[in-house]
Amino acid sequence: MTSTTSRRTAAVAALVLAATAGCAAEHPAPARLPHHQDSERPGTPSSAGGSATAGPRPFTLVATGDVLPHSSTIERAASDAPGREGYDFRPMLAGVKPVISRADLAICHMETVYGPDGGPFTGYPAFKSPPQVAAALKDTGYDSCSTASNHSLDDGADGIARTLRAFDKAGLKHTGSGRTATESATPALLEAGGAKVAQLAYTYDTNGYPMPDGQPWAVHLIDEHKILADARAARRAGADVVVVSLHWGTEWQTEPDEQQLKLGKALTASRTGGRPDIDLILGTHAHIPQAYEKVNGTWIVYGEGDQIAGEMFNNSGARDPRGNMSSIARFTFAPPARAGARWEVTKAEFIPQWVDADRGRVVSLPEALRTSPDREDYRAAEAEIREAVLGRGAAGDGLRMAER
Repeated sequence: MTSTTSRRTAAVAALVLAATAGCAAEHPAPARLPHHQDSERPGTPSSAGGSATAGPRPFTLVATGDVLPHSSTIERAASDAPGREGYDFRPMLAGVKPVISRADLAICHMETVYGPDGGPFTGYPAFKSPPQVAAALKDTGYDSCSTASNHSLDDGADGIARTLRAFDKAGLKHTGSGRTATESATPALLEAGGAKVAQLAYTYDTNGYPMPDGQPWAVHLIDEHKILADARAARRAGADVVVVSLHWGTEWQTEPDEQQLKLGKALTASRTGGRPDIDLILGTHAHIPQAYEKVNGTWIVYGEGDQIAGEMFNNSGARDPRGNMSSIARFTFAPPARAGARWEVTKAEFIPQWVDADRGRVVSLPEALRTSPDREDYRAAEAEIREAVLGRGAAGDGLRMAER
């Protein structure tokens, strides 16, 4: 064992000890590094690799919206599979892979649960997606995925178990649901730039499905006090950056609703020892792009929109192209100026993306417009996304649209 490995082992032991000390009986706090942890992305400097004397450095974190495979999406993945055997979602995501894989950390949101290996697979209203989605997400460059959504219990505890098993097999970390109480209480723990990053995830509801018998912890529900308790426990356990993923908001509504505004303000206002308990909030669920906003000094993405979806129909039953629009959020975190201070976001960016439902491809719009400048649909989608994302004055706090 090398000296670097010894130091990492000691650090992990300290993290486990601190987390265990912070556990509560009713809501057990993060108690250990999750069993599904994998190694750092090759070539990414971190506390786990590179020179043992290297200090903290800035890192980039990207996050995207709902992965929501409809029946047409599943059919496309079947036609993209080699020899048309099985399902291959990698071509669908190839257009945004350069952006995702280039980041130090990449977070996705898996809205649906997976069906058995051989199917059957279903779309709306009770989703059961092919487990091959997980491998495609990992291939695209994602490190972790939130799994708390209103569809988390579409196939009960079995659906959760199959989904998390596929994530473990692919090497993707996950948070927001669990097969055991301990797993459910353990956030996704990541590392980048010498920082320990904890991701937590919660949903507003499970479409009326009750928690499985004897498993009240199966899916994390939004509760302000629980979220803050979990965030503080993660901080006590050694997390330098705490990211909270929230499945919330009103479908098809561009403006954040009352719950988003009230909860976002409360979560970002909470501090312990003068330091914010939460460093970033990432929202999903509305199906359309919503605004980014800096609240109490902390960035909130109210809603990123759908990253993968088939043709979308709004509440009036009309085909709505906004349901195929979304944004990639990218934040650069810099090391604290002094011991005990927060890692600050020094650069905030977004990249418009669009699901070309006819082709079954996720498109980075700035890149697509460079190669296809005459595509008016691309141009209109980019403008719509930009207007929504900047709709609450985020440009004044430095948010910029990135080209790649």
